[in-house]
Amino acid sequence: MGMPRVKAKKQSQPFRKPRADAERNRGRILEVAKEAFSRNGANASLDDIAKQAGVGAGTLYRHFATREELLQSVYRTELEKLAAAEQKFAQTKPPLEALRAWLLLFVEAIAAKQLIAPALNTLLGDPKKVFEDSYAKMHQAVRALVKRAIESGDVRKDLDPIDLLHALVGVANVAASPDWKPRAKRLVDILIAGSRPAK
Repeated sequence: MGMPRVKAKKQSQPFRKPRADAERNRGRILEVAKEAFSRNGANASLDDIAKQAGVGAGTLYRHFATREELLQSVYRTELEKLAAAEQKFAQTKPPLEALRAWLLLFVEAIAAKQLIAPALNTLLGDPKKVFEDSYAKMHQAVRALVKRAIESGDVRKDLDPIDLLHALVGVANVAASPDWKPRAKRLVDILIAGSRPAK
């Protein structure tokens, strides 16, 4: 009587656990890889990444067959988090606060891109082509947030959402100092203030 119960237990576990484990492993690898590529560039050791993520090299290669694939996935994940945040902020914050929160997150995404971009450029030549779909989702997200803020009367009707992104990217590109990120975050508040309708 005891044996069938043990067998049933063994059969039920593999179907649930590997999926959750695989998802967790993938997320952990991406997190560790982002840090490693930011520190060491395109040549960061994949074996070290696997070790720090707490997985074997085989597990890493099962998820990401090549270094290029891992780099692309790290950056695409950052962009997708940004696009997905629009929905969350739109549902949980008033229009202007949602726009501000999203722009602050965009600053974080620029930081990730600056860290990862040299490695992407080394491997991909023109990363923009690879991430066209992700960029489109990001533009769609900021347009939706600005539209909502215009409709609520919180920002001027002539505000171009892409101008906000260009201003923040510009600060990141011209700032030689490591403190560009706090500057960019301060600029978010200046941009928000400047976007308000004239009284």
